[in-house]
Amino acid sequence: MQLKYLHTMVRVADLEKSMAFYALLGLKETRRWDHEQGRFTLVFMAPEGQEDCPVELTYNWDGDEGLPSDSRHFGHLAYEVDNIYEACQHLMDNGVTINRPPRDGHMAFVRSPDNISIELLQKGDSLAPQEPWASMENTGHW
Repeated sequence: MQLKYLHTMVRVADLEKSMAFYALLGLKETRRWDHEQGRFTLVFMAPEGQEDCPVELTYNWDGDEGLPSDSRHFGHLAYEVDNIYEACQHLMDNGVTINRPPRDGHMAFVRSPDNISIELLQKGDSLAPQEPWASMENTGHW
């Protein structure tokens, strides 16, 4: 059996707020589908040059009472970054909480506005531990 990855879908409560969060990670909208009869919008976002590996943001026009929930049943999305410290600083500077700081110079976790856990992984070898990350405590859960 041959398998091809298509996308990951996450439900969102506020489409614009969620799109802004994923844009901070470097994802861009690649396509959108508004379904009038079903009253929902699908927005596909992916890193530049990786349009075949999108996350699908599903927004229900009439709301979604299940959001935001803990979303731990989902697991997480994972993205590789060139510099874990710069990526986390960029997110913090834009109001994103770093739930699991990159103390090891390799891995961090943040949450989207809809409580989707996002793992950030350092490309290649781990960076040397540095402050303030090395002594930063976890915030919430990830």
